[in-house]
Order: sequence, then structure tokens, then C-alpha cells
Amino acid sequence: MSATETETDGDRTGDSEASDGANRGTNTWEDSLLAVRDLDAGYGDLQILTGVDLDVRNGEYVTIVGPNGAGKSTVMKSVFGLTNRMGGTIEYGGADITDTQPEEIIYEGLGYVPQNHNIFGSLSVQENLEMGAYILDEVPEESIEAVYDRFPILRERRDQEAGTMSGGQRQMLAMGRALMLDPDLLLLDEPSAGLAPDLVDDMFDRIDGINDDGTAVLMVEQNAKEALRRCDRGYVLVDGKNRYEDTGRALLEDDQVRQDFLGG
Repeated sequence: MSATETETDGDRTGDSEASDGANRGTNTWEDSLLAVRDLDAGYGDLQILTGVDLDVRNGEYVTIVGPNGAGKSTVMKSVFGLTNRMGGTIEYGGADITDTQPEEIIYEGLGYVPQNHNIFGSLSVQENLEMGAYILDEVPEESIEAVYDRFPILRERRDQEAGTMSGGQRQMLAMGRALMLDPDLLLLDEPSAGLAPDLVDDMFDRIDGINDDGTAVLMVEQNAKEALRRCDRGYVLVDGKNRYEDTGRALLEDDQVRQDFLGG
């Protein structure tokens, strides 16, 4: 769902501060696919996130941006059960998954592509995709074909050892593997990291296509301006806390957001 198609209906509540620019703070939605409320989380005894709120609605495209060390990736990992969640709640599809482990979350229709170590380098492309459906009794051939249709280069390289492919091809494979179970929400952590500049737009176009086909997307992205230009809504995290939440366009056009977080 592109930024120009953002839905404005639905029950919205919040405590954001009124201003002429982007909303400072957050709003919350009562009809969200993913609802993160007052989340405290970190690693071991180290707390990274404090009172974070975040929503993703059905079919929505949401981006998290902010300075290095803000806790952006920690939000993603917390949703997928990979951190120590110290307080707050996480609901997905109306069910409480706050204390659910990653091996159980995958059954809920949620896919996750981490920034690093997101493929099996010693396996072939085909074997990586089959691993994406490991919880099923049989690998659905139609799902593999759908991934190959979306990423034709993977079909060409289906027998190639995944670790020998380029960075862009490995990223496509990681997304394809996550799509094998047809998730309702896809979490993407820095999908353009390490890609050559001429491949970044192509990667964003492919993510747009996944979203246009009905899969909601929650993305952390270093290329903040381009991510906000394409998404429906964005969150700005600072020091593990919500700072702004608004449409991608509103965040891009806010002078303070641009100056502080987007390089002017």
C-alpha cells in the first residue's frame, strides 16, 4: 500500500502532541494486525526499549527509522521473540504473543528477515526455499513457483550454492524463504544494507510489490528518506523511545525530522 493510498478510516486513539508538523509521540489503532503496547525490552539485563508503542494494520507498509543505537532492530527482534521482553504486550492477529517463542510465532503467519545470517550459505537456492516451509508436511510447489515468479534470478540459480551469490541475490533469497509460508506480515531488518547503490531501488521496488500483493510490511531501513517516501506510515525511534509517528510523507516534510534524523 503506497503512501498515497494510506487508509484514514478505523478507530484511532493516541497521546501525540499537536503541532504544525509531524505527530510527536504516537497514535494507536484498535484494528491493528500487529499491536505493540508500552514495550520494554532488551538483551539480558540491558534494557534497550522503553514504553514503545507501534501498530501495523492489515496490508499496511510501515517503516521504523532513527539514529544508530535507537533500538530499531530490537523492536523487530522483540516482535519475533528474540529479546528479553521486560514489560508491555505484543498482540498479533488479536492474540497475545508477548511470551511466545520464535519457533511458535512462525505458525502465526509472521515472517522475519534479519539483516545478517538470513540464508543457509552451504545449501542451494532451492533447498533454502524448501527450508522456509519446514513446518509443513510437504513443501508446497506452488509457493516455490510463486517465489521464482517474483524473483526470476532465483529460478535461474536454483541449483547454485546460496553463499556464492551476490548480496542482492542473497537478500532476494532471504525474502523468498520468508514468503514460503505466505505470511500476513513480513518483518524486514535493513533490507538494503550492503547493496550496491544501483541495486537499492530495485530492492525497494520488490518490497513494494510484496506489499501491493497484500502482505503487510514492517521494515527497519538505513535509507530513511527512500523508505519514508514509499511507506504508508513511519516511526522515529530515539534512545529506545517513540519520538514521532505519522505518514511517511508527513515525516519527510517535517523540518525538525529532516534536520535531526534525515540529514536535512
